[in-house]
Amino acid sequence: MAKALFDKVTLIGLGLIGSSLGHAMKRGGIAREIVGHARSTKTLQTALKIGFVDAVFEDMGRAVEDADLIILCVPVGICGSICEQISPHLKQGAIVTDVGSVKGAVIAACSPHIPAGVHFVPGHPMAGTEYSGPESGFAELFDNRWCLLTPLRDGDQQATTKMIDFWQACGANVETMSAEHHDVVAAVTSHLPHLIAFNIVGTADDLEGITKREVIKFAAGGFRDFTRIAASDPTMWRDVFLHNKDAVLEVLGRFNDDLGALTKAIKDGDGDKLFDQFERTRHIRQNILDDEQDK
Repeated sequence: MAKALFDKVTLIGLGLIGSSLGHAMKRGGIAREIVGHARSTKTLQTALKIGFVDAVFEDMGRAVEDADLIILCVPVGICGSICEQISPHLKQGAIVTDVGSVKGAVIAACSPHIPAGVHFVPGHPMAGTEYSGPESGFAELFDNRWCLLTPLRDGDQQATTKMIDFWQACGANVETMSAEHHDVVAAVTSHLPHLIAFNIVGTADDLEGITKREVIKFAAGGFRDFTRIAASDPTMWRDVFLHNKDAVLEVLGRFNDDLGALTKAIKDGDGDKLFDQFERTRHIRQNILDDEQDK
């Protein structure tokens, strides 16, 4: 077995991402000890029973004591509060990271609470399912997926390098970028698709003359596949949209313009316009498949 990257890793939050990280670390021998913390006693007991953590603590301060790496696997809206709570218990040289899909707001909320001598390396594994809870995790979640790191401008390079090694050991591909650029990328590739999925399910439910039973019974493959992500954790996604508001609104504005152009083409009977758009997007979709990001 390869030498462990960390002696002790603490997972704060043991849902899909936290539990998957625990499994991935166990698979790769990445940490000698994995400790978990969650608000629910039942979640802690379940995590320990499944075995992706070695120990659990209801007290967050005890959970992070002597940890070399602390990973915040929680909704982005509470990352700052958690950093404030754990700050007095962090050891010198420790690395704090997160898995949120918003980076600018998380950096602003967390940075004031990171003590001198502790390194903050924000991250975002671009992987997930619509499921949640400690039972939902699996070691392969990050395999061949991208993890985006947004190191601070004055951050420690060695800590960043260690986090690159960590995510690669978990199976991910890694790229670094600024927090500002990340938030626009995430708005296009993740946040807007989720917003559309949430909305279209609501639209189908609100249509007069179509019952809820018909929506479920006659849902075609396209509707089922596209709206799968509408089952995602509502707390997490509420926080995402509130904390990445500017980037989401910018991308949403462009989307509405493009949708307006398609609406006009349908009204005008402009088949060439529709065909050209569908052909262009078909090629983009094929590029995604070729890049193996649809597995």
